[in-house]
Amino acid sequence: MTIGDVIKKYRKNKGMTQEEMAARLGVTAPAVNKWERGNTLPDVALLAPIARLLGITTDELLSFKDDLTDEEISQYLLKIQKDLESKDFHDIFLSVKEKVEEYPNCEKLIWQAAVILDAKRMTIELPNQDKYDKVIFGWYERCLLSEDERIRNQAADSLFHAFIRQEDYEKAVQYLDYFSLENPDRKRKETLVNSKMGKRTEAYRAYEELIFSAYQHIQMTLNDLRILYMEDDDHEMARKLVEVSSSAASTFEMGKYNEICFGLDVATWEKDIEWTAQLIQELLDSIGTIGDFTKSKLYQHMALKTVDSNFSASIKRELLKSLEDESFNYMQGNEDWEKLKSDVY
Repeated sequence: MTIGDVIKKYRKNKGMTQEEMAARLGVTAPAVNKWERGNTLPDVALLAPIARLLGITTDELLSFKDDLTDEEISQYLLKIQKDLESKDFHDIFLSVKEKVEEYPNCEKLIWQAAVILDAKRMTIELPNQDKYDKVIFGWYERCLLSEDERIRNQAADSLFHAFIRQEDYEKAVQYLDYFSLENPDRKRKETLVNSKMGKRTEAYRAYEELIFSAYQHIQMTLNDLRILYMEDDDHEMARKLVEVSSSAASTFEMGKYNEICFGLDVATWEKDIEWTAQLIQELLDSIGTIGDFTKSKLYQHMALKTVDSNFSASIKRELLKSLEDESFNYMQGNEDWEKLKSDVY
């Protein structure tokens, strides 16, 4: 059953004439007639109003063809990509348009076909770009209604960047609502808009905040992964992750103290006497660098509070206090450790 057959069936079930249906939808009676005869398809913006008018769901309205399988979609898209290398873009575009009209409820096909055609047309000179915009953007808009979050987000991302390229920043911003407030990609996009609109200071600060929060997220993830390896008694990977955490702290200019601190848990877990003594001494010597990230030019537009001497002193007291912790019992009797404790006390 074609979409025209579906419209005709349910229109008659409702006891409506083509003229009455046209009047309710704000279109002409000949347009409805063409739908039902299969000569044309309704505009995508009319699908929901038609379904409501006929008392059916859009799925029922569009159920004249089953969805393609993932394998069928993949094979079709591979063919399209190959054809685009040697054939006329407009001819391929028209064939894809026909395929989408044949499977108008196949979201994966619509979304991925739109992405492929959109990407290709950016690499070649095409006349009358507007006519392609209308169709390809229409496909993206249709995907914004998908129940699949990934498809919604990808469609919103494509539309956002499309309007950024057109320098229509107000329109681009509208698509940010498809990303949650907690999604760092949303903030990155907002920042991109600010930079394009000349709000340079706001853009610098926001990018720096993204870097800073990304570093924290990286370290939390590395820490959780390190703990997992420690639980599985994998010493090699535990030490490897200490190295990665230290390198990340150095790359993000967090200061010497923050480069050193990650090894202490592993040294204590391994009861590595020499490494533990070395780390404690280095941590004590580098207490004053604990807030060095506030001086980094990487974060120069952020309002970071300078780490005062009182905070550094409190960290040092806690570190010294830990020397008597039972977790360091394996260090008792070690000459370097005892000397360290005697120097402290």
